[in-house]
Amino acid sequence: MDIGLLFPDLLNEWVIAGLILTAGFTSFMTAAMGIGGGVLLLVVMASVMPVSALIPVHGLVQMGSNANRAILTRQHTDWQLVAGFTIGATLGAAAASLIVVQLPLQIIQLSVAVFILYLVWGPKPRQTQMGRTGHMLSGGLTTLLSMFVGATGPLVAGLIHRQQYDKLATTANFATCMSVQHVLKLLVFSVVGFAFWQWLPLILFMILSGMVGTWLGMKVLHRISTHHFRRLFRISITLLALRLLWQGLSQ
Repeated sequence: MDIGLLFPDLLNEWVIAGLILTAGFTSFMTAAMGIGGGVLLLVVMASVMPVSALIPVHGLVQMGSNANRAILTRQHTDWQLVAGFTIGATLGAAAASLIVVQLPLQIIQLSVAVFILYLVWGPKPRQTQMGRTGHMLSGGLTTLLSMFVGATGPLVAGLIHRQQYDKLATTANFATCMSVQHVLKLLVFSVVGFAFWQWLPLILFMILSGMVGTWLGMKVLHRISTHHFRRLFRISITLLALRLLWQGLSQ
């Protein structure tokens, strides 16, 4: 069957096949290394998709990928952190639905990059300093930003990194918080009238590809020591932050 028939007037079949394969690879990358796949997928999608569809379609694909990873690691989830993050994320999504003026992309990139670098390399606060209020503020801020820049995974990852979890707890809490964020993003874009139905076949194929990538990535994750995982996680976040910093400065 010609897969292009499923996507009339949207994308050609080679682009469709490439996006499906990329979804699988980036899900593998995130499951194995903890971070990076969502940003990489956004970069690839931005080069071939209409701007108006980019963030909502990316969000729905990432929702499927993160939800699958969250289910596979659910026994390691810190539900107190997730509860606080969800409350804040809900408020952030409500605020985003009311905002009609988009912040300059350069300002967002520079701000997020600097904040990530501080979270990863700055002095660590005492455990009591990151309580329910901190989780709520984190959920609200990152969810609000995600409506405009799409992939706030590195920022959420920087916040999770502060908690000093082991590799499975890091993966579980990151995936669960991102799942919450993407569900709220789906609701916001549905309310403002985005036609998801046009893109559903592509989204479903990308989610299925992502599930395979996640399964393979989890196999690799179990073979990586917690020490090496934390090092890879920190390096990955830092590289993504530096990339954002370069993009902001180059404009």
